[in-house]
Amino acid sequence: MRETGSLAQAARDVLLCGDARGKAALAREVAAKWQAGGLEADGAVAMPERPNRPEKPVLLLPRDMPRRSFKGERGRIALLHSIAHIELNAIDLAFDMAGRFQQPDLPRSFFDDWIGVGDDEARHFTMLEERLTAFGARYGHLPAHDGPWQAAEGTAHDLLARLAVVPMVLEARGLDVTPAMIERLTRAGDKASADVLDTIYTEEQRHVAAGAQWFHHVCAARGMEPRQTFHVLVKRHFRGALKPPFNAQARSTAGLEPDFYEPLAG
Repeated sequence: MRETGSLAQAARDVLLCGDARGKAALAREVAAKWQAGGLEADGAVAMPERPNRPEKPVLLLPRDMPRRSFKGERGRIALLHSIAHIELNAIDLAFDMAGRFQQPDLPRSFFDDWIGVGDDEARHFTMLEERLTAFGARYGHLPAHDGPWQAAEGTAHDLLARLAVVPMVLEARGLDVTPAMIERLTRAGDKASADVLDTIYTEEQRHVAAGAQWFHHVCAARGMEPRQTFHVLVKRHFRGALKPPFNAQARSTAGLEPDFYEPLAG
C-alpha cells in the first residue's frame, strides 16, 4: 500500500491486488490505518472499473457453473469455496463503496461503516480459507462465477443505486440462505464450519443495516421517498426478481421491512 494518506488510493490498492490472501491482508491493513486516523477521505483518486483477480478460480457465467451436491466432504468443500468467493468479492465491493463515492456531503461515519464492512469481509474470507485448508483444499481449486461484481458494475455512477443493489439485495439474500447452510453443516458434524457461517450471518446483518441506513440518509438528502426509490432502482439495475422465501426476522433486524422487498419477489 502506498503511503499517501488517501483513503481512495488505499481502497484502489485493495481492488488492484490480484492475490486473494494478499487482498484480504491488505484490506485489514487499510482498515486498521483508517481507524487509527492515518487516512483521509479526499476523493482524489479514480477507482478501477474492475478489481484484479487471481488466475484461479476460473470465472464462469452463472448459467455455466457446474451443479454440485453439498453432501459429504466434497460437498462441504464446494459450499465453503462458493462462500469464500462471495466474501472475496465483498471485500472489493466494500472498498469500492468507500473509495468511489467520496461525496462532500457524506460524514466520516459513512466511511467508518464501509471500511468496517470491508474489514469484516476480509476476516470472513480468511476464516473460510482456513476451513478449506483443513479439508486439504484452498480457494481457487473450483470454478466460480462473476455474478457479484457484474451486479455492481451498472451502479458505479450512483451511490443510491449501489446501496440498493449490493447491501440491500445481494447481502440481504445471504440472510435468507445462510441459516439453512449452518443447519446443514451442523447436521454433518462440521461444527467448525458452522461456527464460521454463524459469525458471517451475525455480522452480515450489520452490513445490510448499514446499507439500509445510508440508503435512507441519501434519499432524505435528495428529497426522495425511500421505498418507491428502492423499487425503481432494483428494477432498473438488478436482473430478475428477488427470490423468496425471505428471512423476515433478520431483514427486519437490519432495517429492511417487507414492503421494501416483497413487491419485488418472483
